[in-house]
Amino acid sequence: MIRSLLIRGMIAGLLAGLLGFGFAHTFGEPSVARAIAFEALHEQADAAPTQHHHDDHAAAAHTHSHGGDEEVVNRDTQAGLGLLTGVAVFGTALGGIFSLVFAFAYGRLGALHARGTSALLALFGFVSVAIAPFLKYPPNPPAVGNAETIGPRTALFFIMVAISIACAVHAVWMQRRLQARHGGWNATLIAGAVYIVLMAMAYVILPAIDEVPADFSATLLWNFRVASIGIQAVIWTTLALVFGALAAREMERHSVRKMAAA
Repeated sequence: MIRSLLIRGMIAGLLAGLLGFGFAHTFGEPSVARAIAFEALHEQADAAPTQHHHDDHAAAAHTHSHGGDEEVVNRDTQAGLGLLTGVAVFGTALGGIFSLVFAFAYGRLGALHARGTSALLALFGFVSVAIAPFLKYPPNPPAVGNAETIGPRTALFFIMVAISIACAVHAVWMQRRLQARHGGWNATLIAGAVYIVLMAMAYVILPAIDEVPADFSATLLWNFRVASIGIQAVIWTTLALVFGALAAREMERHSVRKMAAA
């Protein structure tokens, strides 16, 4: 059954990735293109003071060769096939992991059926993997961020994701422990409050990062970040609905087989 759920999860994840690509290409790529144009203008402005010395220097600056290095992947490929491949692979991998978590959680989250379990797990995933890290370390478009700090910034982001997932798992465990004594609703409120407190502590302890240029468009930055969280919302919502429907068929068929065997 786990193998069947894994296949269904990867199929649902692939579909979620394709829809996420459509959203990213429609709403995210315009912001990326504007940010790249902003970066190019700044690089040309930085190179302008040296252009008056020699005509050949001006020609070299105009070609913007960066020491003779040529563009490995052109912009059209990055915005098309490259983006499609990246989002599709991410969605497929996420769907596979999601199906394994579903196989473990199914039947352990109260009286929820397959669709309800899928929706609840997707909500937990969206909050812990996308929303919580986003609030501390939101994504930035090109031209925002120091290239020398990309390693530490990436490490801090994944540390934030790991902390958020660990806190979410702890909150679910606490809710299950407190449910018998305080009731389901009160136990959920207590566990949610604990998650918020733990994440607030992580926000305070981990260092802040602000490398946005002073003259960068606030509207452009806002649109890019909204599009980024929108991509995550599309992927997680599609994964919840599609996998929930596919898993329900598998679990119902499995239940029928068990009843026939009995």
